[in-house]
Amino acid sequence: MKRRQFVMMASGGVLLAATGAATAFVTTRTPQAALQPWRDAGSLYEEPRRRALSYAILAPNPHNRQPWLVDLAGDDQVVLYVDTKRVLPHTDPFNRQITIGLGCFLELMSMAAASDGYRVQTELFPEGEDSGRLDTRPVARIRFIADAAIEPDPLFAHALERRSLKEPYDLARPVPDAVLASLKGAGQYGNTINVAGEPDHVAALRDLTHRALDIEISTPHTYKESVDLFRIGKAEIEADPDGIDFGGPLFDTLALLGQFTRETALDTGSIVYAQGRDVVMANVDTAMAHVWLVSSGNNRADQIAAGRDWLRINLAATAAGVGLQPLSQALQEFPEMAGCHAEAHQKLAPDGGTVQMLARLGYAAPVAPSPRWPLTAKLI
Repeated sequence: MKRRQFVMMASGGVLLAATGAATAFVTTRTPQAALQPWRDAGSLYEEPRRRALSYAILAPNPHNRQPWLVDLAGDDQVVLYVDTKRVLPHTDPFNRQITIGLGCFLELMSMAAASDGYRVQTELFPEGEDSGRLDTRPVARIRFIADAAIEPDPLFAHALERRSLKEPYDLARPVPDAVLASLKGAGQYGNTINVAGEPDHVAALRDLTHRALDIEISTPHTYKESVDLFRIGKAEIEADPDGIDFGGPLFDTLALLGQFTRETALDTGSIVYAQGRDVVMANVDTAMAHVWLVSSGNNRADQIAAGRDWLRINLAATAAGVGLQPLSQALQEFPEMAGCHAEAHQKLAPDGGTVQMLARLGYAAPVAPSPRWPLTAKLI
């Protein structure tokens, strides 16, 4: 076996039997260009705004849509816009989750600026806002101000290690109370952060998130929104380093053989659909604890603040060495999700407010970072 260097592809017993050819195929499936922004962060630019933005583009965001556009105004300003072509009209009809992603972007940018000795002065929605849908008006106008007294945020040290760990978690490894406490104390923007690791509470949230995910997958228009954003294999990921990536030798091979395509994924009678559904359900069903964030209001400023604290929770989880994966399905506002949405708020915010984010916590092997567009693709 060692001499012949067989490479087994899991689905349907696909087998590549070769010597150098199979090895070369496996070792060249990493989408290097799509991952380059993670290597470039903080090192490619000397100008303070670009240096800070080179980190900000790595922020977590829904479906990895990377919905930010940036105008470098004058010598010391950044104007942030939303790319209205990168919203999620079916699963996020009011752009609430997209706005949270923009809040994550702003917080990571602010942290990066502080690490270089700059304080940022941020004015949100300087030309007004629409509570129903984001538009082409600025999301934020930011000014960079040199400040020798500003101190770096300790969480920023973990920015390049942050991942969304979308794998089944170790059912034999609970999340320690000290780790949960560190997440609960990570916020700075007025949101309530709650955690739960008790078996009964975890079981109840596993059940809720399972049912909510099943609704999103079983609802044709919301499921198709995700499938349309599949990036299958290295070539697609490099061409469009956003959306939901399926990279590596297995997916490249299945794509080349026509076994895994957007069409087969949409076919609810296909093996691809059945196996894919089992995989994502295994994730929610192995949650070992949960963390969620509640804001008192739900206007655009509240959603931005939720995103800023959500970024901090992500970095606190990274610092503590625990995996985190958002489970936002039950919080989505499309009609078919109304029952789970109401249940989520009853369970997670019984005293009122809006549950802005929910995630599972646990332990699994490390994963690679998500693909990213380079900063140059996001500059106006």
